[in-house]
Amino acid sequence: MSNIRITKQFSFETGHALYGYDGKCKNVHGHSYRLDVTVIGKPITDNTNVKYGMVIDFGDLKKIVKEEIVNVFDHATVFNKNTPHVELANELKKRGHNVLLVNYQPTSEMMVIDFAKKIKARLPQNIKLHSLKLQETATSFAEWFAYDQE
Repeated sequence: MSNIRITKQFSFETGHALYGYDGKCKNVHGHSYRLDVTVIGKPITDNTNVKYGMVIDFGDLKKIVKEEIVNVFDHATVFNKNTPHVELANELKKRGHNVLLVNYQPTSEMMVIDFAKKIKARLPQNIKLHSLKLQETATSFAEWFAYDQE
């Protein structure tokens, strides 16, 4: 049976600021992110299986990505906790804002690496993460490919 890639798209709104950056993105701002998640595997050949013919049920993939990424990052503001932005983050938290503190500069590049790690950990053993595309604006995105990691 052939390996087949399937892709599911997600969207979420997230704010961030890039500490130490020399442009406008040093200021707190937000994006309407689009995340394309592509997995690869062989379709199920057991015709008694309710998921016969599927690589993975789109609903199962959706559940993983929603729980690990979308529900966590949607309408949150992300700061690198290893910078003075932690003070701003703590103040926002005190005022009831949804703030995420991460161990990295919250660029699209670093976020997509984080997302890959989280999604890979939840996929069934016979399914591999092939690629992620995190689109920050209409013309800017970061991509992660499994074969680049080898």
